[in-house]
Amino acid sequence: MSSETLLYITIAAITALILALFQYLYKSKLKSHLKYLLTGLRTLSIFGILLLLINPKFESFTYFDEKPTLVLAVDNSESIAYLKQNDKALEIFNTLKNNSELNERFNIESYAFGKTVKTLDSLNFNKRQSNLSLALKQFGEVYNNQTAPILVLTDGNQTYGTDYSYISKSVKQPIYPIILGDSTVYSDLSIKQLNVNRYVYLKNQFPVEIIANYTGNTSINTELKIWSGNHVVYRKALQFDATKSSEIISTSLLANSVGVKTYRVELVALNSEKNTVNNFKNFGVEVIDQKTNIALVYDRMHPDLGALKKAIENNEQRSVSILKPKDVLSKINDFQLFILYQPDNSFNELLKEIKELNSNTFVISGETTDWSMLNNSQDYFKQTVTNQTEDFQPSLNRNYGTFIIDNIDFNNFPPLTSEFGSFKMSVPFEALLYKSVNGIETKDILLSTFEINNTKHAILNGEGIWRWRAQSFLNTNAFNTFDEFISKLVQYLSSNKKRKRLNIDYKSFYNGNDDVIITAQYFNKNFEFDNSASLSIVLKNTENKNTKEIPLLLNNGNYTVDLSGIEAGEYNFTVKHNSESISASGSFKILEYNVEQQFLNADILKLTALAKNSNGEAFFSSQASLLIDQLLQDNRYKTIQKSTKNIVPLIAWKYLLLLIVLSLFIEWFIRKYNGLI
Repeated sequence: MSSETLLYITIAAITALILALFQYLYKSKLKSHLKYLLTGLRTLSIFGILLLLINPKFESFTYFDEKPTLVLAVDNSESIAYLKQNDKALEIFNTLKNNSELNERFNIESYAFGKTVKTLDSLNFNKRQSNLSLALKQFGEVYNNQTAPILVLTDGNQTYGTDYSYISKSVKQPIYPIILGDSTVYSDLSIKQLNVNRYVYLKNQFPVEIIANYTGNTSINTELKIWSGNHVVYRKALQFDATKSSEIISTSLLANSVGVKTYRVELVALNSEKNTVNNFKNFGVEVIDQKTNIALVYDRMHPDLGALKKAIENNEQRSVSILKPKDVLSKINDFQLFILYQPDNSFNELLKEIKELNSNTFVISGETTDWSMLNNSQDYFKQTVTNQTEDFQPSLNRNYGTFIIDNIDFNNFPPLTSEFGSFKMSVPFEALLYKSVNGIETKDILLSTFEINNTKHAILNGEGIWRWRAQSFLNTNAFNTFDEFISKLVQYLSSNKKRKRLNIDYKSFYNGNDDVIITAQYFNKNFEFDNSASLSIVLKNTENKNTKEIPLLLNNGNYTVDLSGIEAGEYNFTVKHNSESISASGSFKILEYNVEQQFLNADILKLTALAKNSNGEAFFSSQASLLIDQLLQDNRYKTIQKSTKNIVPLIAWKYLLLLIVLSLFIEWFIRKYNGLI
């Protein structure tokens, strides 16, 4: 309480006493000793009321002890079982979790991680990938303001995510890896990496790059082979020794026929080799007959042009040419889709030609769009010309049903700049994105698609889409989500397929450790999305003829089924409605490959470096007791006494109000009883 408040309280006490004395001793003719009692009661009442007006604040402190947290994370991936360390991992985990001294010193929090991180309830070592960097990053964020050393039971063989070697810079906690796996170095051949394009073109040569590794001290000879079915299409002799531990092999293969083609790369195993699983790797390519050519037409340069070209050409089936309007006219028949970026008067002739050819278009407007010209050149949409611009953020229409689209966090994307004023469509359309202002969704169109006279069109009312691609990278550390969104839009616009009530989305082949997810959308007879449909998928393995039926679940506006974990092979499938005769079929291949079985040893060097860079220490699985002793003796992990400061205003103290009321009542009762009222 401040000295100023104490002064006010003193003045209030003196004032209350003076007023009471004035009433009962100076002005009153009462002669009995009751006047002193009444004076005291009146002083108490006035002082209490004045105290409420002053409202002084009182501080109180609550003290408590806070133990440091001990984060115990276990690698739950298949590589632990493959290296035969699962029993050892369980033993060490139980030793640490149930140690009485550690529990007295720390609050122990247990987690398991594979590709994602979860609170540990059981360990089965069946996760198909491991992402140690994600686990450490999340622990660093969750326990950022605490003392929380991190114990990680792992072999250090990460198969997904960014390299964990550098994660210690962002995790402000000591990390103690407990190394699971054999430290003995054996002679081993492995295919470290294989680079190949997903799509190739018929009768074209496509490049294949292979990085072959050797671990060992003796000189060895081996042979690299590439198989297509039962035929060897490429072979090369290789030599390795202690000084030459890797080699990059580059070659080209010919695509002879359309469809998914699978190949197998093999390094002929050594006689003494313990792990031969990593000597093989399957890969696939999809051979397509032609490429979709897209004209991106502009009159002024803008970052949007580069962002669109990058996003579209991320799919190797598509080629984008950035051209001026006059340059397109001479080769207008070479393109299946025209993206018209901010059309102005220079687009006049091109728009007429496109209309005569009945070509598909994607119009993108912005600050320099000549809306007077654009309004007069077609009858599909009209924009009120105000010569003023405004920024609008996107908001996804979850009922959009022309093709399957995922919500890539549009609401948090930067705004686009477009013409201020009403925009009206004069043909049937579907809005994919609405405009949003200050977080409030309007029904004004930001992006819509429509079909007219057997042609497909889209209109985007805003420039600055390059910021969306950049934001996508900030959100996910990759451009994939934005590029996939643009790819689906371009795929729809460049295709002449008619709309269906049941649409499916899938890939033609998946690598062994990919997530196999099939997505579907179902519409009623009015082509409105039906979120109450009962859909299922009938999956058939073409090799062993095994068939199973799995229901699709509604997830984020689409029906999905996760088939991850099914065995490698070729599959046919049919997605069907369970009460209507509507279905859609497809096929895909899963290439045999288990990334968690590619390792023979624990990655001791990386784990040791991780521990050192984070001010922790690495331990082998046989040193659990040594780790416990070090944690108990480390002065960084002491229990800390903390305090909580509570500030309570006097007006919140209900007993003071009760005291004022009681004193006034007693004073009134005495006066009434003695006939003074």
